[in-house]
Amino acid sequence: QVQLVESGGGSVQAGGSLRLSCAASGYTYRMAWFRQAPGKEREGVAAIVTGSGSTLYADFVKGRFTLSQDNAKATLYLQMSSLKPEDTAMYYCAARRYGGLVDPFARAGYHDWGQGTQVTVSS
Repeated sequence: QVQLVESGGGSVQAGGSLRLSCAASGYTYRMAWFRQAPGKEREGVAAIVTGSGSTLYADFVKGRFTLSQDNAKATLYLQMSSLKPEDTAMYYCAARRYGGLVDPFARAGYHDWGQGTQVTVSS
């Protein structure tokens, strides 16, 4: 099992920025950020294949959110800019230990999950 520890959430005004971090305790093939707002399903935000650096973003964050990683620290970052009130949610980091995932935003395809970090955007 890979332990994932998220940090960096907080409260910000619309138009502001936050950077989330996810530190992994071991090897991961793919990592992703999901989010879940109250009363809504958990949805994929961004995903990365850690070896190649290939990324995928949900349409609703394209141009605003950027993934990066520090392989030496086994840490994934999500830089969030131009935040909107509708970005308010609990953000979760997820990891998959090997390939074969068809849909990078399929929740069931991930083996390990972090505890989540809250992001609140006020208007």
